[in-house]
Amino acid sequence: MALLRAALAGCVLDSLLGMLGVFNFATWPLPLWLALLWLVLASGLRHSLAWTGSPMWRGALLGPIGGPLAYLGGARLADVSLPLGDMQTALLLMPVWALALPLLVRLAAWR
Repeated sequence: MALLRAALAGCVLDSLLGMLGVFNFATWPLPLWLALLWLVLASGLRHSLAWTGSPMWRGALLGPIGGPLAYLGGARLADVSLPLGDMQTALLLMPVWALALPLLVRLAAWR
């Protein structure tokens, strides 16, 4: 259940970012491959990434680096357009991921 909660939260986040024009996907609201990537990330939140949620500052420091880098790299691999450009997209995603990573870890750990 924790896996599904975290993956669903991530899918909602990416769907919202897509609706706001940060990303352009070929399918709406998300491509299947992206929803599956959220499941992969969610599977590590209670184990290999659990250290990023407590204390929360760890995730708040790692999220703004890893999150935007993953999106920029993934956009190139999967032919997802970034209408705002690479730099603006990364700058926009930094505060989003400063909050998202520690909150996703806490959400995954919640019983």
